[in-house]
Order: sequence, then C-alpha cells, then structure tokens
Amino acid sequence: MRILVTGAAGFLGCMLIDRLSAAGSIELEGEQHQIHEILACDVAEDSLAMLEATYPFVRALSGGVGHPDVLCAVVAAQPDLIVHLAAVVSSAAEEDFGLGLRVNVEETMALIQALEALSSPPVVIFSSSVAVFSCADNEVIQDTTPPAPRSSYGAQKMIGEILIRDASRRGILRGRSLRLPTISVRPGKPNRAASSFASGIIREPLTGQQAVLPVGREVRLHLASPDRVVDHVFHAAALKQSALKGETTITLPGLSVSVGEILDVMRAEEGDGVAQLVRPVPDAAVAAIVKSWPGGIETPRAEALGFRKDGGFRDLLEQFRQTLSMPV
Repeated sequence: MRILVTGAAGFLGCMLIDRLSAAGSIELEGEQHQIHEILACDVAEDSLAMLEATYPFVRALSGGVGHPDVLCAVVAAQPDLIVHLAAVVSSAAEEDFGLGLRVNVEETMALIQALEALSSPPVVIFSSSVAVFSCADNEVIQDTTPPAPRSSYGAQKMIGEILIRDASRRGILRGRSLRLPTISVRPGKPNRAASSFASGIIREPLTGQQAVLPVGREVRLHLASPDRVVDHVFHAAALKQSALKGETTITLPGLSVSVGEILDVMRAEEGDGVAQLVRPVPDAAVAAIVKSWPGGIETPRAEALGFRKDGGFRDLLEQFRQTLSMPV
C-alpha cells in the first residue's frame, strides 16, 4: 500500500514516518497491509531530502498540498491512506488570516477535490484540534459540546472537519478528523502555536535554557504526548468506517493538567534550579487564545472506540527525558 503524509517535515510527520518505516505494515480498516511507499509532502525541501535519504520507503513530494504538480503526483500514486498534518498553527493563523485560509482551508479543499480522481476512496486522517471549542474561562467540557471557535485557527480546523465529513458522505474518501489535544512535549525549537509554551516550559529547562511562561498557573491544558498522538493515528487507520456511524470527527482523550501542576512536578522531579528557569512573562494575546480552549474534555465516544490517553503528566516528562537520554 501507499501512504501520503502531508506536513511530513514537521516533528509529528517525522515521528509518524519513523514509526511507519519501523513497522513496515499498518492495519487499515481491520486488515494488515505491507507498506510499499510513503509519499512525504512538505514545503521544506532540505528536510524532505533527509527523510528520503533515511527511509527506503519514502519518496519526497516537495511543495504545498494545493500545488497542481503535487496534486497530480498524489493522483498518480493512488494512495490508500492519507495523513493530512500540513497546517498553519494557531498564533500564525491569527496574525495572518489570508495565510491561514490558504493553507488550512483552501489546500484541504484542493486535496479533497483531487481525490475524486482516485480509483477507490482512501482513508484520510485529518489533524484537527480542540481549538474548535470555546470556553468562557478554560473550563472542562464534554465531547458533545458544540464547537464554537474563538480563533481563526479553530474556525479553519472546524471547516476542515465539515469538508471531511461531507466528502466521506459522498464516497470520495473514508475520513477521520482527529481533534488533537495540545501536544507536549514537542521536540525541537518553539513554534508559533499559542500552545507552544506547554512544551517550552518543560523542554527548555531540561536542557538548561530559560523558558517564557505567557499565561498564569491556573490555566489548564488538555494534553497528549507525541507518542500517544502517533498511536492515535495508527488506531484511527485501523478503525472500520462503519464504527464511526457517519460521524467522522473524533475528540481525542487527553490529560487535564494545570500549568501550576506542571511546574510543581518539574520542581519535585528536577529541583529548584530547573524550575527557576521558567520565567513568567504575561502575554495577553496568547492568554486570550489559550483560555478560550477547554481545560479538559470528557471523551466517552473516543474511549469507546479504543482511543486511550497518557497515564499522567509524569509519563509525558519521562518520555521527553528518554529523548534526551537523561537519567530519571
């Protein structure tokens, strides 16, 4: 089988490609399939070249998802599974409305329209976000709470969910839109997501660097580790379409934890010296976005479908320690 990963050069795309390459096969709608090729699509040409050189299954596909040459290559490849990760993240989408629309909405539309030319409908996993929800003040909500985003990013992800649902109804694809929790701890450098601090206040101090905290200790986050998110992608691919009963959007389970609890665990596990590297620098714009997100979500539907959350915040911390080869 062939797999297309968009946003392949991002940290999550790289993790997914690494896991797929190591496995050599994947369960798709209840049946195990050998992987023959992974099309890695991104605008970051150097990173794509590195992926192609590292993994024998990978073929680089350079360009934006909506570029005609990219879409022609996708149709020619006839992928069986598409994992659509390419996106402009939250703060960047808020600052540049046109860019967010082009990447998060128009390129998703172009991809879906191109898939009409495939000989059979592929399974499409669309990375959505809990940013589709809004809260008066960061409260815990239910997965049945109607989405009402208060950011351009959340609105654009909600549009993507609707497009995936309708394209599934029309038989163009077999969709699953995964509302991802805030991912922590992200490796690498900070990005322009409003939630970037949720990784930065852990990642930077553990490598001896200062981190900026733009929100208060009381703010709660709905979190998942990077490894757990990759698990979710594999599990979503394995689900039979009939199990979704027409509702292709799935709000994923996560850990509900406050910033204060994160800092307290960091101090207890790593000591005062590490904890003191986190420097409060209030940012009203970031705080407004983050406080409009749920501080936790009850997700009985996803759990009934077999999705599982991380065991606890210490598990997320331990996963990141292992990436640094740090002792416990």
